[in-house]
Amino acid sequence: MLDGGHEATVAEPRLRAGIPHSLPGASLRAAHRRRRGLSWPLATLALDAIALAVALTLSEFTGPRAGQTAAPIAWVPLFAVIAVSLLALRGSYRQPLRLQTLDTLRGVAIAACLAAVLVIAMRVLVEDNPTSATETLRQAAFAIAFLGASRSGFLWAQAHRRKHGRAARRTLVVGAGHVGAHTARRLLDRPEFGLRPIGYLDKDPRAGEELEGLPVLGASWDLELIIEEHDIEHVIFAFSTAPHSVLLRLVQRCEELDLPVSLVPRLFEKVTGRITVEHLGALPLLEVRRADPRGWQFAIKYGLDRIAALLLTLIATPILLISAAAVAISLGRPVLYRQVRVGRDGRPFEMLKFRSMRPPRDDDGRVGSLAADGLGPGGVEGEDRRTTVGAVLRKTSLDELPQLFNVLRGEMSIIGPRPERPEFVELFREQIYRYGERHRVKAGITGWAQVQGLRGKTSMADRVEWDNYYIENWSLWLDFKILMLTFATIVRPGSSVE
Repeated sequence: MLDGGHEATVAEPRLRAGIPHSLPGASLRAAHRRRRGLSWPLATLALDAIALAVALTLSEFTGPRAGQTAAPIAWVPLFAVIAVSLLALRGSYRQPLRLQTLDTLRGVAIAACLAAVLVIAMRVLVEDNPTSATETLRQAAFAIAFLGASRSGFLWAQAHRRKHGRAARRTLVVGAGHVGAHTARRLLDRPEFGLRPIGYLDKDPRAGEELEGLPVLGASWDLELIIEEHDIEHVIFAFSTAPHSVLLRLVQRCEELDLPVSLVPRLFEKVTGRITVEHLGALPLLEVRRADPRGWQFAIKYGLDRIAALLLTLIATPILLISAAAVAISLGRPVLYRQVRVGRDGRPFEMLKFRSMRPPRDDDGRVGSLAADGLGPGGVEGEDRRTTVGAVLRKTSLDELPQLFNVLRGEMSIIGPRPERPEFVELFREQIYRYGERHRVKAGITGWAQVQGLRGKTSMADRVEWDNYYIENWSLWLDFKILMLTFATIVRPGSSVE
């Protein structure tokens, strides 16, 4: 794919000799820094400093002791220093690939609370002040509010810029094979990641591979020339058949030029967010831990699902009754639409929805065509038979509310992969990589793929990828994020900040 056997005899001497470097390394680094401008760490650190200064000042002047002699003022900057240090230790000042507002807010809250605990402990040891805990907790509350608001605004602004291509870093993909093309496709589909692929570095691109319209710019010995000519700001190493030593030198040269480097690992399908790194000498061993769909964690999840479904059903009873009455008036009885879907372990069940469409005049059978174009079923298939009431129910997702009863019956979960009809399941099992692995868990009312915009007639391969990511990285926090993102998607469709 990238560079074959001849590479070891031709490219290596040229790399060692620095040929054909059109600019010295120092000049390339300087050019890169000028293009990059104010770095993400400096921008976020400055923003946090301003937010903390405002928050802690207001906490001092709005508390019950405002206007009186306050505690030694040294505690205030100490709190700020500890909070910023904890944020730095948590990696909060590294530029992320994905803009995740909820994770950022959680990190801010944890850092502020830990800072408060440390400051309270120190104040208890060195001073006799019965209000020290109250004062510090007030500082933490103001810090969380102001840091959270400033970070949220900053991420929203960055997401807006990325979406419109104003903050995209020009990216070179090393390896024009299947994985390299998949990487480029994902970045092109999701500009909110902030990386815009402009081409590949590959001596022997795989014949017939769809390269998303991007050119192969050269081979390994052209690295610095390509970086200079195309203003490269990020390099991604995908799978390659190049010799190990050549790839290592390319990575090292990118680091010397102060270019961020990302690596797509082997067996990436099984790499989760829970990784432990051990070393045998200099050889790293990655222990990959995944959530066990048969383990106690998912048993707790399904128990909480039923409790939450019961509470939501009670809360939503007026909406359920109004929706049922509207469907009965517009379409008559029955008000519920029952459709066979496939759930956990491939077991079929009847999924419930409010009826939203008039009965079809004939069965136009679209299974084959939908499967052929790689798009999943959903939305309006064939003739638009929605009633006015049905269109409103679908737009607001209220037609999905009866699935709470599926959750209470143990057939579904609140969050999980969306279930498909049996005829599609059989086709997609044959056509889509890892499709059957979605059935390790219960199907959900909403899911990780849905909040990523993969609803209706969208790529089934992408849906499967996100669904399996959810299963293997599951946590209660991830479920909470999906619930919040589902609400955000309903209220403000097209939101790109997680």
